[in-house]
Amino acid sequence: MSEAATAPAVRAAIGDSEFDRDTAVVQRAPGVYDIDLSAGWTIINAVNGGYLLAVLGRALADALPHPDPFTISAHYLTASRPGPAVVRTDVARTGRTLSTGQASLFQRDEDGREVERIRVLASYGDLGALPDDVRTTAKPPAIPPVEQCFGPQDAPAPVPGSSAIADRLMLKLDPATLGWALGSPSGNGEMRAWFGLADGRDHDPLSLLLAVDALPPTAFELGIKGWVPTVELTVHVRCRPAPGPLRVSITTRNLAGGFLEEDAEVWDSADRLVAQSRQLARVGLG
Repeated sequence: MSEAATAPAVRAAIGDSEFDRDTAVVQRAPGVYDIDLSAGWTIINAVNGGYLLAVLGRALADALPHPDPFTISAHYLTASRPGPAVVRTDVARTGRTLSTGQASLFQRDEDGREVERIRVLASYGDLGALPDDVRTTAKPPAIPPVEQCFGPQDAPAPVPGSSAIADRLMLKLDPATLGWALGSPSGNGEMRAWFGLADGRDHDPLSLLLAVDALPPTAFELGIKGWVPTVELTVHVRCRPAPGPLRVSITTRNLAGGFLEEDAEVWDSADRLVAQSRQLARVGLG
């Protein structure tokens, strides 16, 4: 695949992109950060869970002595909305190679009361200090070249209220996982895509937190429509991604009692597994 086929003529730099600006937190006091959640990362007016995880991940990177998330687990308590929010962090432990902390994001409700939206527990380290040995049976997902895949811009008409985050992504879906868009879901519970940021910014550990939760829900390929809110999401970041687009593969094997799991793998342009995740999500079966 030609990288030029997916990248804009002028690429945004890490630290100076829309993603960086929209996830930036401002320290008000030790362990307390302010942010204005951007409406640009919404799906049907709900703020995307991966974007929220990146916001909290950035606050923890500032609060902890290590720079990179190794593992981060989030529980989504109430739906977040665009607008002012406060992130509060707490350092649980610091060590030589890993540090652990927790963070919560709060917003005010219509009555002015503070409501917790999301709570995370994470361990941070330095990905650059890890040895480069790899012993794995995992293989990159088989996705057609990006020119043979399809994105939101290829649809005949956008879904009302759903295009905000799509405008900020380079997302090209494997045609084999697009049956839901044609009225013929496969029933396989799989979603695969090429993934990048629309402004060409290369990826780093924080953008990997977005990548695992940015594809359409696998529930669509199971023939289920509507919002699929995340209950819990755990991400393991394995190494810093190489420049270029990512390949994301998400699979659901079990839907029971109105809940399903989604297992994601994220591969970089050097064929390395750079992130893994599992989430529990709720589906409407009525």
